[in-house]
Amino acid sequence: MRICRDHREVPPEDRGASAAIGNFDGVHRGHQAVIGLARKACPDAPLGVVTFEPHPRQFFAPDSAPFRLMGREARASRLAKLGVERLYEIPFDADLAALSPRDFAARVLRDGLGLRHAVVGGDFRFGKGRAGDAEALTAFGAEMGFGVTVAPLLHNGDEQVSSTAIRAALTEGRPRDAATLLGHWHRIEGPVLGGERRGRELGYPTANMSIDGLHPPRFGVYAVLVDVRDGPHAGSYRGAASVGVRPMFGENRPNIETYLFDFAGDLYDATLSVALVEFLRPEARFDGVGTLITQMDADCARARTLLEAL
Repeated sequence: MRICRDHREVPPEDRGASAAIGNFDGVHRGHQAVIGLARKACPDAPLGVVTFEPHPRQFFAPDSAPFRLMGREARASRLAKLGVERLYEIPFDADLAALSPRDFAARVLRDGLGLRHAVVGGDFRFGKGRAGDAEALTAFGAEMGFGVTVAPLLHNGDEQVSSTAIRAALTEGRPRDAATLLGHWHRIEGPVLGGERRGRELGYPTANMSIDGLHPPRFGVYAVLVDVRDGPHAGSYRGAASVGVRPMFGENRPNIETYLFDFAGDLYDATLSVALVEFLRPEARFDGVGTLITQMDADCARARTLLEAL
């Protein structure tokens, strides 16, 4: 997959895609349906995705609580797995935010990317003040020479498949419900960071990762599936992970600490992808290290049983 990060400097070979347009946070089932329609609309054109970086919500409310389900690298990885050939990460800045709907269609989609076809969800909004909608984009496309398909919104029963619904499921400790909406496990991805090695001292060495900038799932212990993306230990593992602030050891910045079953080795600087499968229990403070270890033994035993049943 080729990634273009400036719509004003797109090489000729990267123009002419049939592209889905949106934020694609989580790359959930609704997003996947929009991408599928882009593939069908022009089978002979490169399959593309047009998205924005930073997320517009981050631009307009930079001090808001973290809300993203995935960072740009994790999103790109997921889109590549879906067969996307061109990823256009449009810089969302003051100049872009000031474009009228017509100027966005003309300068970005027609002149910048040279799209052959665009696919958007029924709730798509664009241009200054979110003044443009799917109907307006369809009219602009007919005028400017690119096709437009409007995808119906996807529902799971009575619930709309959306990033908002997925965040709610994660906040409530329901990762399986989040996975139903996503069409895949919710994953936290990133490099392994140096820690204080407390887990090693307790007999449970963990790989520590930041969750800065991401919507935090319910704090507590999870059964997880882990992909080590690179390095000498690359592969797939099962494990248990703690998400939270580690209340046994003072006040700490939220992170995720993952213990890989039946693993021995050094994972520092490796990139991990940790899939939340089952919420086991809330984060807690124990009356001593011995009690904590006993609980960790029970957590890992339960996680093994749950994961073996997958």
